[in-house]
Amino acid sequence: MANFTTDGNHLFIDGQKVIHGWESYNGWFWFAIERWSDAVSDIAPFITPKNTVYFGFVQGFIEEWGYFSLSEIDRLKICIWEISKEQLPFSGRR
Repeated sequence: MANFTTDGNHLFIDGQKVIHGWESYNGWFWFAIERWSDAVSDIAPFITPKNTVYFGFVQGFIEEWGYFSLSEIDRLKICIWEISKEQLPFSGRR
């Protein structure tokens, strides 16, 4: 299980500062700690001409570290939203 901490203004997961976060209606969370690439994504079936890929922590059916792309998140736009910087320190399942 990951260790979530905050300094009041920022969220940290296992000591890594979260730079962006997204939440969905089904209770999933995506936490980006590193912007990895702005290149073409080959994460099938989400192949796009230009796509931002992040490394981070996802709380889904299981909790895991890995890569995810904005095209994956955009595909779910109806039921997912970016967490505001003010709410980020209080986000996630703990």
